[in-house]
Amino acid sequence: MAMASSSMAPLSFAHSSSRPSFLSSLATFRSTSSLLPTVRNAAEALRQPLQIEARETTRRESVKLRHLRIRKKINGTTERPRLAVFRSNKHIYVQVIDDTKMHTIVASSTLSKPIRGEVEISSGPTIEAAKKVGEEIAKACLEKGIKQVAFDRGGFVYHGRIQALADAARENGLEF
Repeated sequence: MAMASSSMAPLSFAHSSSRPSFLSSLATFRSTSSLLPTVRNAAEALRQPLQIEARETTRRESVKLRHLRIRKKINGTTERPRLAVFRSNKHIYVQVIDDTKMHTIVASSTLSKPIRGEVEISSGPTIEAAKKVGEEIAKACLEKGIKQVAFDRGGFVYHGRIQALADAARENGLEF
């Protein structure tokens, strides 16, 4: 925080989405001060060093950033659609998407009736549940005539449930 003078309120640049400019700092200065400042006092306030605090990115933000980088490279076509995976704390979802038509061809998840009946999900999806989803999506793709897909891990690390799903889909006939 930068102090304008001893009688004025502190000036705060807490807006993380936009950079502070002279007008925004003047508006912040006016809103926090009981007296309307003169331009000279605002200019003095701007001469004070600006303290910027960085915050760590959350896990979800890291996943979103990784997914954006992946999506720049992977695009589903009619011949080779995209196999998109989403993992939540309670379930795992898979879709086969044709990005040229913006159409979901096949979808499966731990919420689908065949998998829900086979696998007991108490606190969240397990590796066994991910394998079942991978088997079901591979069978559904082969029924629709899809043999090759582009695997989109959705920004999640290729480990654990994501890897188990991919391996089960490969074992049941999908190529990627």
